[in-house]
Amino acid sequence: MRRLVEGMPKVELHMHLEGSLEPELLFALARRNDIDIGFASEDSLRAAYDFANLQSFLDIYYAGLRVLLHERDFHDMAWSYLRRVREDNVLHAEVFLAPQAHLRRGISVRTMFDGVRGAMERARGELGMTTGLILVFQRQFSEEEAFESLRASEPFADRVVGFGLGGAEVGNRPGKFARVFAECRAQGFRIVAHAGEEGGADYVRETVEVLGVDRIDHGVRCEEDPALVRELAESRIPLTVCPLSNLKLKVVRRLEDHAMARLLRAGLAVTMNSDDPSYFGGYMNDNYLATQAALGLTREEIREIARNGVAAAFVDARRRAELSRMLEDYWAKAG
Repeated sequence: MRRLVEGMPKVELHMHLEGSLEPELLFALARRNDIDIGFASEDSLRAAYDFANLQSFLDIYYAGLRVLLHERDFHDMAWSYLRRVREDNVLHAEVFLAPQAHLRRGISVRTMFDGVRGAMERARGELGMTTGLILVFQRQFSEEEAFESLRASEPFADRVVGFGLGGAEVGNRPGKFARVFAECRAQGFRIVAHAGEEGGADYVRETVEVLGVDRIDHGVRCEEDPALVRELAESRIPLTVCPLSNLKLKVVRRLEDHAMARLLRAGLAVTMNSDDPSYFGGYMNDNYLATQAALGLTREEIREIARNGVAAAFVDARRRAELSRMLEDYWAKAG
């Protein structure tokens, strides 16, 4: 199974660029920009990755953002991730960037965009990968600030495929941002939102019914509402599931308890993703292999998850057909 998974063409749809900063790169950027990140070494930083919940992770996550100051920093962060996941045979990646976290530090939108997009263009030429950029509003901040972030990004709209919603779920319901996402959709952008990770099934339902999302990020706690599970199976709204993230943040106590296999077998369009791979100890192959072993996923279920990723990607019909053909050719040769 390892060889089968490692060689399989893949699509990743749920990955925070800021969450891909490996300790070595984080320290390198800190030295370059003369930033004290509060840890003596890469090992001491890794030792802090023992999270009690989402908020304890976010505290370290946001602290690490301070090393990102210049276009070159954003480029190096994005390029490091893209080069790494290409080793996992990821052929298309849609990544999150959180402008508010950087605007609040005085970083211009152009600095972020030019750095990230430069790495994406490089990945197309050097790695044969396609990419998409999704801007994420932070739900712990106000609706007004989300609108400000949207306005700030408008000059760069041709570089963006969609808008999402991240940050601490509990206490910040999806409906808080209904008007912002209505504006995003009116401008022609695709819509995604984190729900059903920290929040319950009611957050997932509200994300679907109020925000009208094209994909649900995480979504695993939809299982608490059997009617919602049936509705998601019928609608085939994709779930961008991140099993090792859920384990690390204690959404589940053991990977064997994870809902992914149950949701897949109930007919939901679940996809495999890494979320914040540096912090959660696993890129795409790691997530596939650990989840397969823990849940007993069959070869055909692995194939179905990969197919769901291709179907859920925000790409044009030509690229979707290319990705689908590469995946099916691989399985035909695998036997």
